[in-house]
Amino acid sequence: MKHHTAHRAALSRRLTLVVLACSASWGALAQTPTIVMASTTSTEQSGLFPYLLPEFKKASGVQVKVVAVGTGQAIDMGRRGDADVLFVHDQVAEEKVVAEGFAIKRYPVMYNDFVLIGPVADPAKLKGNNIAEALKKVASSNAGFISRGDKSGTHAAELRFWKALGEGASKGSGYKECGCGMGPALNMAASTGAYVLADRGTWLSFKNRADLAVLVEGDKALFNQYGVMVVNPAKFAHVKAVDAQKFVDWVISPAGQDVIASYKIDGQQLFFPNATR
Repeated sequence: MKHHTAHRAALSRRLTLVVLACSASWGALAQTPTIVMASTTSTEQSGLFPYLLPEFKKASGVQVKVVAVGTGQAIDMGRRGDADVLFVHDQVAEEKVVAEGFAIKRYPVMYNDFVLIGPVADPAKLKGNNIAEALKKVASSNAGFISRGDKSGTHAAELRFWKALGEGASKGSGYKECGCGMGPALNMAASTGAYVLADRGTWLSFKNRADLAVLVEGDKALFNQYGVMVVNPAKFAHVKAVDAQKFVDWVISPAGQDVIASYKIDGQQLFFPNATR
């Protein structure tokens, strides 16, 4: 009987320790301040955030939960107060959301560039450094072209390039909208031998390349700037503006900018910090 009593007491002590340990870890989790960042599929799929955000947590103690959608959807989340901070790449739309009072101030963070990807054989013969000429050839040859079609920053840039050809200019019969993120659009292009506009960061981290290659790059129009801004707590009282501002201050500081610059794939830098421009 004594043996059973001692065994029960030992078991009870172990259970108490387990409960205390769990309580301590739950308590630590509950105390970790967390902000929601609405951002783009390109910053997530390029691998930048899994690299960048742990460094911010180390520096600040603040955890960042990322909702990766197209830039248009990310900005809409800000307009609804469903995020604390926005990290996106469509400067016109960013400045508009600040002017409308839904975000406090836009800060430039970093840039990379857009590239036109297509089959190595290049059936439309558009290889070069002029995006407008390349798109004219896509249209005139009715070549396969996958558009994000998702109101993302990349989609907004693509539509600007088509618009520069003149209102109502043909996109050709091979033009298809997928309403999808950058990775799925590249997968579709790879499986169908189509052309696609991509941000260089996602392209460099993309594994399923099939016979795709970068065909058009180096045009000034392909410059791709990213901005960051805190959602306005005057519009939405629940916004964690103090912790969100901590992220903004860190990512535009020399420490945050150095982390961005140090992110590479196969020795190639994916994003170039320019907050101090």
